[in-house]
Amino acid sequence: MIMSIAIATFASYTALDLAARIRASIGWIRQVWLGTAAVAMGGGIWAMHFVAMLAFSMPGMEVGYDLGLTLLSLLIAICVTGIAFAVMARSHGSGGRLLAAGLFMGLGVIGMHYMGMAAMQMTAAISYDRLWFSASVLIAIGAATSALWLASRNSGQAEKVVAALVMGGAISGMHFAGIKAATFTGLGVRMEGGPESVGQTALAVGVFAASFLVLLFSLVAAMFDRRFAVLAEREAVALRASEERFRSLYRGTPLPLHSLDQEGRIEQVSNTWLELMGYQRDEVVGRPLINFLIEESARQFRTIDWPALVTQDALEPREYRVVTKDGAFLDVVSAARIERDEHGTFMYLVGGLTDVTERKRAEEALRQAQKIETIGQLTGGVAHDFNNLLAVIMGNLDILRRRLPDDPKLMRLVESALEGVHRGASLTQRLLAFARRQDLRPEAVDVPDLVRGMTDMLQRSLGPQVRVETRFPRNLPPVHADVNQLEMALLNLAVNARDAMPGGGKLDVSAAAESLGQPNIAGLPSGPYVRVTLADSGEGMDAATLARATEPFFTTKGIGKGTGLGLSMVHGLAAQSGGRLMIRSHVGHGTTIDLYLPATVKAAAAQRRTVGDVSVEAGEALDILVVDDDPLVLANTAAMLEDMGHSVRLARSGEDALDQLARDSNVDLVVTDQLMPGMTGSQLARQIRLGAADTPVLIVSGFAELEATEGGRFPLLPKPFDREALARALKDLHRPANVVPLHRRKRQGKAFGLEA
Repeated sequence: MIMSIAIATFASYTALDLAARIRASIGWIRQVWLGTAAVAMGGGIWAMHFVAMLAFSMPGMEVGYDLGLTLLSLLIAICVTGIAFAVMARSHGSGGRLLAAGLFMGLGVIGMHYMGMAAMQMTAAISYDRLWFSASVLIAIGAATSALWLASRNSGQAEKVVAALVMGGAISGMHFAGIKAATFTGLGVRMEGGPESVGQTALAVGVFAASFLVLLFSLVAAMFDRRFAVLAEREAVALRASEERFRSLYRGTPLPLHSLDQEGRIEQVSNTWLELMGYQRDEVVGRPLINFLIEESARQFRTIDWPALVTQDALEPREYRVVTKDGAFLDVVSAARIERDEHGTFMYLVGGLTDVTERKRAEEALRQAQKIETIGQLTGGVAHDFNNLLAVIMGNLDILRRRLPDDPKLMRLVESALEGVHRGASLTQRLLAFARRQDLRPEAVDVPDLVRGMTDMLQRSLGPQVRVETRFPRNLPPVHADVNQLEMALLNLAVNARDAMPGGGKLDVSAAAESLGQPNIAGLPSGPYVRVTLADSGEGMDAATLARATEPFFTTKGIGKGTGLGLSMVHGLAAQSGGRLMIRSHVGHGTTIDLYLPATVKAAAAQRRTVGDVSVEAGEALDILVVDDDPLVLANTAAMLEDMGHSVRLARSGEDALDQLARDSNVDLVVTDQLMPGMTGSQLARQIRLGAADTPVLIVSGFAELEATEGGRFPLLPKPFDREALARALKDLHRPANVVPLHRRKRQGKAFGLEA
């Protein structure tokens, strides 16, 4: 009895240990473990049965066993056990399959038991008690179901030992309950020769030895398997450590990387990715990537990029716009690649994000700068041509005014036309200021004195509802700027502030000296500057309006209420003067404008010789050469000079003028346009100085094309000009001189020749 119970327990432990490997195996190895577990369990139960029969004895009666039925019972035990383990291995823990497999295995064990009983050969008849028979059946089914349930679990070593003891006891209980149900009735006759049989003792010893041999083989296989399992566990630990190192490296990479599953959900992200997007790891893992894209980018990724990626396994860099946790929008560039195993099965998608927001902003700023530069060039050209037209109109109107009869009505019409010309000239000055091509006459300007001198004009322009307050420190250095343009710029800024305060308010005008280093907020070269600040309490500007505030022709005022050139003109003046315009504004909190201008300690030296305020009186008649490539301007200038009594020669280019001077150099004065094809006015003046150093040259232009080195050498008459301005320029330039000797004039003529 002890031996039978030991066999049942040992067989249960071995079978459970072997059956646990069925799930973890694949291919033919799985079938090997299944067969081994079936042999261990079925053979152990069968061996336990026949060894336990040694505990049964009837004095004076010999017992033998039919060899065929004995072997058949062994086959039944192994088969039903194997089938039950196979069903359980495929059930994945299903309760219904567990009960069905347990019922099948239990009935098979009962069949093996009672077939073993039927194999007994003795001089007695066997009958069974129904109650104990039912008990043995129930115990067999319960033991089988328990064995299969334990085999389906990944139990530890201690659990397997306890389960083997319980299982061994249940199997033994089933056997002895079946024996208890049997009643043997002697027949009183001697056994005759019958089918081949073996003795009870010999069978028991053989079965015991065979059982332990099978179990020994099973344990040896289990030991090898356990050795392999240990190695596999070590490999798994090493693999997990490697994966953890890879995961740590992946997460710690300075690049914003992510990996996605086959459904486009995030599996892993790097720490840099989380920092870029502002999320925690548990907030993004498991969520689709498109949840972090704006609608347009998500639609592009879902309908275009993802199908292309699945087809090609790689995606070239694409631009998307993502939304961070705090609601900010970022422009990113993303590339991706799909990794597959050796069978071509999708493993994961790896990709990354590159933040290009600042780069796109810089590109947009560059495009805006290029656009503004282009507009500035176009504006400068238009202003130049417009100045020429205004010069023609102004000159002809001035001559017409002098020759009209004394008719007040006609004089009012002419004066109105001239006023329109002057307004047009003011507009061209703004255009040229925006284009940074107006003629500036920089000098040392005392800002407090300039503002105090503008107080009355400012108050009249702003009206009684706007209170102007000024704050200037003592010993504020002067700025190096054009006084007239600076005055116009401050007036423009003040008028803009007034328009931003329709219900009235306060305008603070202040200034402060600043010494800027590198780098600085204004982006200017190092040096001393004066910051002139105008702060209003008006409506303020939103971000979109602020971004376009200095664009030419951009205005938020109604139609006919603004040209859109005020701030752009101030911006151009600041840039051309070596400073910068900066604007700060928030809706409902007013606008603050800082105008940085370079500071100076003394009046600018080497000022251009400008037209003086001399009285226009009739002087001696001069021989004047007029040079201009525009026929209308040329004719208009000639008409005004002739109206003053001068003798005029005409030249349509600088080369034409040099040719005429080479043929006849008896010229008292040269009046030339600056911007001409082939040769500019300053280049012509330098050529004339080479041939005749004492010949005065007056340059006429609305541009600031004169080089800095030429600014103090040649006087400039700005366009458009009237007869009075031209007369003052001639008066200021022409110095009566003695008659030049004839031989000197000849040398001058040779100097203007082509060989010069």
